[in-house]
Amino acid sequence: MRRAVGFPALCLLLNLHAAGCSLGNNDHFLGIRQKKSWKPVFIYRHSQDIEKSLDIDQDAYKHNYHSPTEVQISKRHQIVNSAFPRPAYDPSLNLLAASGQELEIENLPIPAANVIVVTLQMDINKLNITLLRIFRQGVAAALGLLPQQVHINRLIEKKHHVELFVSPVNRKPSEPQALQAEEVLRSLNVDVLHQSLPQFGITDISPEKNVLQGQHEADRIWSKEGFYAVVIFLSIFVIIVTCLMIIYRLKERFQLSLRQDKEKNQEIHLSPIALQPAQSEAKTGHSMVQPEQAPKVLNVVVDPQGQCAPEIRSTTSTSVCPSPFKMKPIGLQERRGSNVSLTLDMSSLGNVDPFVAIPTPREKIAMEYLQSASRVLTRPQLRDVVATSHLLQSEFMEIPMNFVDPKEIDIPRHGTKNRYKTILPNPLSRVCLRQKNITDALSTYINANYIRGYNGREKAFIATQGPMINTVNDFWQMVWQEDSPVIVMITKLKEKNEKCVLYWPEKRGIYGKVEVLVIGVNECDNYTIRNLVLKQGSHTQHVKHYWYTSWPDHKTPDSAQPLLQLMLDVEEDRLASEGRGPVVVHCSAGIGRTGCFIATSIGCQQLKEEGVVDALSIVCQLRVDRGGMVQTSEQYEFVHHALCLYESRLSPETVQ
Repeated sequence: MRRAVGFPALCLLLNLHAAGCSLGNNDHFLGIRQKKSWKPVFIYRHSQDIEKSLDIDQDAYKHNYHSPTEVQISKRHQIVNSAFPRPAYDPSLNLLAASGQELEIENLPIPAANVIVVTLQMDINKLNITLLRIFRQGVAAALGLLPQQVHINRLIEKKHHVELFVSPVNRKPSEPQALQAEEVLRSLNVDVLHQSLPQFGITDISPEKNVLQGQHEADRIWSKEGFYAVVIFLSIFVIIVTCLMIIYRLKERFQLSLRQDKEKNQEIHLSPIALQPAQSEAKTGHSMVQPEQAPKVLNVVVDPQGQCAPEIRSTTSTSVCPSPFKMKPIGLQERRGSNVSLTLDMSSLGNVDPFVAIPTPREKIAMEYLQSASRVLTRPQLRDVVATSHLLQSEFMEIPMNFVDPKEIDIPRHGTKNRYKTILPNPLSRVCLRQKNITDALSTYINANYIRGYNGREKAFIATQGPMINTVNDFWQMVWQEDSPVIVMITKLKEKNEKCVLYWPEKRGIYGKVEVLVIGVNECDNYTIRNLVLKQGSHTQHVKHYWYTSWPDHKTPDSAQPLLQLMLDVEEDRLASEGRGPVVVHCSAGIGRTGCFIATSIGCQQLKEEGVVDALSIVCQLRVDRGGMVQTSEQYEFVHHALCLYESRLSPETVQ
């Protein structure tokens, strides 16, 4: 009786024991180390109960058979004939085939293309050695393979993934370690998978990149598709840039042709003048009979640059024309923009004089205005005109600017020494540096002009641009060469853009052949005075440098007092250095603020000497020497304000 009662109780305990294993109870597992990864795996002590734990009631999971999970897997993998040799499927045999073998998590660096990832609803931490063996055998059954061919490579807890790979049957050393995942999954039987492993809650099974593979081998950055995409992108980019460059070049060439067509004139031919009878008799007076000679014709071709090429030819045309000038119809050559051509009769001309550049009528009128314009103002008239700014603006607008055409300066590459392309020195009054090299004409060039002073005194001032980084040595060479006692700088080094470079040293500097020493600095309210000593060899020169920094950017000062005081200090130094060279004045371009300072200085001298002032004549004289002096109407008004302020300080007895 006791044996009859004890046997069923023993069977019940064994069943409960097996059930505990399937539910993930790890109390009865023994932790051991894997051979390769040294991670713990668990082996169930009661190996004889494994078979009972695998006896699962299939009817309890029939409600999962048509679950969404099954639909998802069935859509992804269709049941096809396996490409691998597989024996007849026997679940009981397959499930127990590896019961005597030790199950290990391989943890091998398998290529991503050979890895199969299975996603579970079940917690990965609850998988013990028995459940893993059941899982492997179920997957092998669904694939129609032997359990020994299915290997569990890794368990990914965070994503609930189980990584598998399938090895070939009886793999030879030359064969790969794992089969391609895509080929393996073609043989997947979804029905068998659900029947074998319903308790794992499989939601997805697919080939996927091994997320832990980066620990063993570097990921491939460049794929074939990415490389092709980059090549295509670069090719398209190069084609677009090339097209844009071609379009830009064509546009430039088209604009150049239009500009050349506008500059070139139509061709004009002058027909030869018929010989007068008296001239014919004079030619034939020395001979009884002379053959009639065709009159010589000079064909002068003048190109737009002013160069001429005379060509003497004879003509047989002796017909008398009512006018010596005849317009030739425009032909193909003229439509293409040929040079201007003049045909003159040599029989009626003496010696041909060389061609000389003649000013245009507009240039003649502008120069006549600059040389003759005048409006003398008495002291009361000066005070009155300052109050009427619109009259001063109208007067200023009539003064020609007299800018220089770059073609008038015959020095190659002189543009490299100009701060502004349109502000050039007048060739007639240009300061020429001593030539360093006979073949280097550029070494004589500096953007500076001699400016006449009061009563037309020659070389009273030098107006120049602010030195550039490549003209600092030229500037100091000019100061030394001209023996200038004073330098006046009326600009900051930078006002939004660079206006002038720092061309003097803090203590001592060498610029070309000139050594510059700073021996004293005096800070005033509106300007800074530096006492300089220039040395070249055994010779020395003393120079005073005034740096006026109170002129606001893009407008005139509110008060003329600081500039007037600067002018009086500079005039005092100039008189103390009688017999020396001109005063050097510069701003940025050397025409605006520089023109205001020089015009004020000349006007104050005229007021002091004559008691009247002619600001219009002064500005015109400045523009004859250097184009654009006193650049704006506001600066022209400012000059009158400064003169009016100076006039108010003069007593009637001061005027000589």
